[in-house]
Amino acid sequence: MFLSDAIQHPVFNALQSAASTLGVRAYVIGGYVRDHLLGRPCKDVDIVVEGKGVELAKEFARQTKATRTAYYENFGTAMVGFEDFEVEFVGARKESYRRESRKPIVEEGTLADDQIRRDFTINALSISLNEDDFGQLYDPFDGVKDLNEGIIRTPTDPQVTFSDDPLRMMRAIRFATQLDFQIEEGTYRAIETNRKRLEIISQERITVELNKIILSPKPSIGFKHLYNTRLLHEFFPQMVALQGVDYRDGRGHKDNFYHTLQVLDNICEMTDDLWLRWGAILHDIAKPATKRYYPKQGWTFHGHEDLGARWVPKIFRQLRLPQDHKMRFVQKMVRLHLRPIALVDSIVTDSAVRRLIVESGEDLRALMTLCRADITTRNPKKMKRHLKNFDLVEQKIEEVMERDRLRNWQPPLTGDMIMKMFDIPPSKMVGEIKLAVREAILDGIIPNDQEAAIEFARQKGQELMGQQAEKKQT
Repeated sequence: MFLSDAIQHPVFNALQSAASTLGVRAYVIGGYVRDHLLGRPCKDVDIVVEGKGVELAKEFARQTKATRTAYYENFGTAMVGFEDFEVEFVGARKESYRRESRKPIVEEGTLADDQIRRDFTINALSISLNEDDFGQLYDPFDGVKDLNEGIIRTPTDPQVTFSDDPLRMMRAIRFATQLDFQIEEGTYRAIETNRKRLEIISQERITVELNKIILSPKPSIGFKHLYNTRLLHEFFPQMVALQGVDYRDGRGHKDNFYHTLQVLDNICEMTDDLWLRWGAILHDIAKPATKRYYPKQGWTFHGHEDLGARWVPKIFRQLRLPQDHKMRFVQKMVRLHLRPIALVDSIVTDSAVRRLIVESGEDLRALMTLCRADITTRNPKKMKRHLKNFDLVEQKIEEVMERDRLRNWQPPLTGDMIMKMFDIPPSKMVGEIKLAVREAILDGIIPNDQEAAIEFARQKGQELMGQQAEKKQT
């Protein structure tokens, strides 16, 4: 089978020329070939060379006058940019593994050696760039058949493949999720059998694959595989704990694991933001810890939003996710996710609406997206009613925001302004006055403008100074 149409771009002619100059055999392998057969665009090209990959990369860069280059001599790999393509080079190799490490013992090899070490049949496909068989597809493990049938399987015994490199278990689930493929039965069983081998993989590498699953069109596919193979139990037990339903007096609560997956899928239809998707994953994470049953009320999860928010930094450290503004954003989403729907009540005060607007700040739209995704009832009438109520909440928020000029709200008085007003240094009193002004605006006691804030601050300051004077006298 020839796939000459896959290698019509000038980048491949330049690669053929470089390989011919050095007298080495070179092949396009892996993702580019797979994606071409699936009709998916791909600008990342992997080249395997029967020889030195770095040498071919340097010759290719010389001939194309490339300026984007990176050579990793110690690893025998290289990257060269060509127009909008990223071309990666590696020498063909065969590998053997020690049980305690996923780092292989590497020897130079042939194309066949290199293909057999690949993770899955659909990633072992290669196309020749050589003059004598230019465009020839090499498919020793029926990868094209597996592509057509939507199957993920390993080229050799999956027990050996996953024991040698356990990260491939995460990759199997990631590809199944991204491509909406099935994992072949023997391959699936081998993932569960070898799940404990994941302990030799760094959490950073695991989380890279997890984030790719989360960024796929329907992440619930991947999370169900992670749960069913018990891989999820190895690195994310807090999410596993969401699964299950308890019954008392014939009354049960919803399964919070599958509810979370539905919320995640819902939000993926609205946004590609990885961190908002993490907000969906963690929004109910503390429900198992706050679950209580009361005969009159039934099942409750009071305070799960606050406890969940406190858990977010620990979970981010555990999963080696960033400890920065991204974490704080997710924490805010978890803490506030119940607040908007509480505004459905017609007697809710403007003060409650103002507080939500100010506390969510620039993340209000993201929070509303999460809350809309959190509506998961299967009853069409209930769904219609809930969505209508949520539309009213958004309308109420918009009205208050416009009327009270709270869009992108900043306090009208800063700490520096208060210190100058009373000629005082930084102190507890400054914070108390600033907080009092904020609360007065949110409660509607004073309008949201600087003149009113200054007058209120002056009164509050005089009151506090009077209290301090009384304390000194006593």
